[in-house]
Amino acid sequence: MTVGVTAASGHLGRLVIRSLLDRGVPAGDIVAGARSPEKVADLAALGVRVREADYDKPATLAEAFAGVDRLLLISASVVGIRVPQHTNAVNAAVAAGVSLIAYTSAPYADDTDLPIAPEHRATEEVIRASGVPFCFLRNSWYVENYTENLAPALQHGAILGAAGAGKVSAAPRADFAAAAAAVLAGDGHDGTVYELGGDQPFTLAELAAEVSRQSGTEVAYRDLPPEEYARALIGLGLPDGYAHVLAGSDVSLKEGRLLVETGDLSRLIGRPTTPLAESVAAGLARLS
Repeated sequence: MTVGVTAASGHLGRLVIRSLLDRGVPAGDIVAGARSPEKVADLAALGVRVREADYDKPATLAEAFAGVDRLLLISASVVGIRVPQHTNAVNAAVAAGVSLIAYTSAPYADDTDLPIAPEHRATEEVIRASGVPFCFLRNSWYVENYTENLAPALQHGAILGAAGAGKVSAAPRADFAAAAAAVLAGDGHDGTVYELGGDQPFTLAELAAEVSRQSGTEVAYRDLPPEEYARALIGLGLPDGYAHVLAGSDVSLKEGRLLVETGDLSRLIGRPTTPLAESVAAGLARLS
């Protein structure tokens, strides 16, 4: 059985491939698809088959998916153009005879006002319509969305947001990657929809308290109106559209749209999800 992973040069894709190898999947049975294959030369050195796979170039997708039995379609990164990109990938998977498409979606994608959900919902519909057996991996927030941006928080003594006292079921990418690998390497996942999130949801105030505890620097959570938060993000250099998506996502967080309490993630990976304290420690270690 050959498994394929798209966007293999990205953070999640690399972790999925590492997790597959850790599970004992032979490197030669893994196809790593990347827009720039040279960026995954390290994976090729391990024996992983590396192929060009560009969502905007259907011909590359046809070649990349040839002989692939199970495919992990990792959602594209640019908001606003993902549906046609994903459609190209699904069409190529159908033509290649792929027997399972696993797709990294958003929490409760078919029934949520989360700003990023419409493209994920549309992609799920494209996959369902393709007739190929599917598994939707509806990932909640990556905890790295917070822990990889601790330097400004420590510098200014504040974590900004518009999430109020809402809780987010965030977990590290590695946990979500392990779940994807479990689906690709296992059986019985056809037609399943997994709502994936960390076992211990937290508020942004609790995140700030944990950063304070471990760093020895007082960091507070500053809750802002959504428009003010968006302006703050723009002031930090984020594009206007993306800043408003993040601010809108915080509003959804406040309303409970990123609270996932199914236990699906820990069941798939066969262990508890990584605690917040461990993720914060890793984030602080990157700063030293």
